[in-house]
Amino acid sequence: MRVFTEERNWAQFHDPKSLVLALVGEVGEVAELFQWLPADKALDLAHEDPLRTRAAEELADVLTYLVRLADVLDIDLAKAAFDKLQNSSARFPPEDFHGQAPARS
Repeated sequence: MRVFTEERNWAQFHDPKSLVLALVGEVGEVAELFQWLPADKALDLAHEDPLRTRAAEELADVLTYLVRLADVLDIDLAKAAFDKLQNSSARFPPEDFHGQAPARS
């Protein structure tokens, strides 16, 4: 993503605020694909085209903006995700939360 950006001289547009707004926009496009689908049919429909292809395209956009934002902020995204999962594992042990959504605090 960094090379792609540098080859086009787009780093000048990739400040954190702009990348976050682009990321939110792309997440909105994913949400739009599922917005009016019946919840009980969404997964089945997502396995079939055209929704499968469109979802893949939009999720790829989300991923590339997320990776670029992490790069600009000098965050090791893989390490941050691993650390977050470790923290969540300690906070929500399976024996206490199996089959239950945790309450927001």
